[in-house]
Amino acid sequence: MVTANGGINQQRVAVCNIVVVARLLNAALVIPKFMLSDVWTDASQFGDIYQEEHFMEYLSPDIRIVKELPKELQSLDLEEIGSVLTDIEVMKEAKPDFYMTHILPILLKNRVIHFVGFGNRLAFDPLPFELQRLRCRCNFHALNFVPRIQETAALLVRRLRGSGSYVAPLDLHLLGPKSSSLILDKKSDSPVQEEATSSSSSKYLALHLRFEIDMVAHSLCYFGGGETEQKELDSYRQKHFPSLSTLTKKKKFRSADVLRTEGLCPLTPEEAVLMLAALGFNRETRVFVAGANIYGGSKRLAVLTSLYPNLVTKEKLLTESELQPFKNFSSQLAALDFIACAAADAFAMTDSGSQLSSLVSGYRIYYGGGKMPTIRPNKRRLSDILLKNSTIEWNVFERRVRKAIRQTKHVFARPNGRSVYRYPRCKECMCHA
Repeated sequence: MVTANGGINQQRVAVCNIVVVARLLNAALVIPKFMLSDVWTDASQFGDIYQEEHFMEYLSPDIRIVKELPKELQSLDLEEIGSVLTDIEVMKEAKPDFYMTHILPILLKNRVIHFVGFGNRLAFDPLPFELQRLRCRCNFHALNFVPRIQETAALLVRRLRGSGSYVAPLDLHLLGPKSSSLILDKKSDSPVQEEATSSSSSKYLALHLRFEIDMVAHSLCYFGGGETEQKELDSYRQKHFPSLSTLTKKKKFRSADVLRTEGLCPLTPEEAVLMLAALGFNRETRVFVAGANIYGGSKRLAVLTSLYPNLVTKEKLLTESELQPFKNFSSQLAALDFIACAAADAFAMTDSGSQLSSLVSGYRIYYGGGKMPTIRPNKRRLSDILLKNSTIEWNVFERRVRKAIRQTKHVFARPNGRSVYRYPRCKECMCHA
């Protein structure tokens, strides 16, 4: 059993990892459960987001998946018998030997193991070929979104593409044949949506602006908001990242300026605008921004909308009634963002370390046939350009930004020890022989 923590993207990684662990231990897997987090405040469970029957059937050649524990095990006090294991008891990036040595004996003795808060608790290397392949099959094939999410996402993609709507090869994998056909069906659009999309280009850029308060607070960076900002972020850290808050008081950390020069601060909306403009995205570009709770709110987004008047979010493109089923379910809303970003003609991220950006870029590599460009900035290089020039001519700035981005755009084979979700170019994932 597993109860995964975090948001939808962390949970997705946890599910893929637990599938591999179950195969490694030759154990049946109970349909994963998701933990209610005080950060994400979403009670969604696996079946609210992913198709359970498809998940069970697709992986049936590899592992046995059941919906609940056998009756004779349901009455056991798993904590009492030592079958509940938390992240504290399972090291990060644990290798297969750890599970065989420490976990298998508990399973054999008690017949059941429950991992609570399970996340990145399985190493990428060394891992046997078949287990790595199973990890990829789970991520890229077994986890299909439920029809309700697929259908709403199809409306979103159609309105993003506007009058030039078409079904791209990636759409079929994201939405399935039935929902992807909705991209071409305009009968259900309201006059408001038709007016908003009729004159737009069929192409759009998706931008994952990872600038929510949790990211901003955890970075320990400073974003120009003075004492008010510092108090607000300190308060947030105390509530949601208590161990980090305690460390900042006991240990001297690098200054905010040093963190920024080392590329450890998330790009602000202002910096994202400069990057996109330098890359040649003009005012006519339709920009879809993933996520809605940008730190600083509409004031912070104003700089984006002033340069890109065709900037939209899912809240702007979907009607209130279309969004209503997803209200108060942040993971399900994030699934809509995932699909819109993966289906985009170009995808730009502001933080390459975020789970959504990593999973989306990997999905575009796996299914994109080398034709799905992803803009992945080197924040250290960008900070050098932005901070060390009090004055700089636009053409010089433009040239330097393009050079910095060009050096990160290549799709490499997966480096040893790196995520197969982000770097699927390896024989375990993409070789069909």
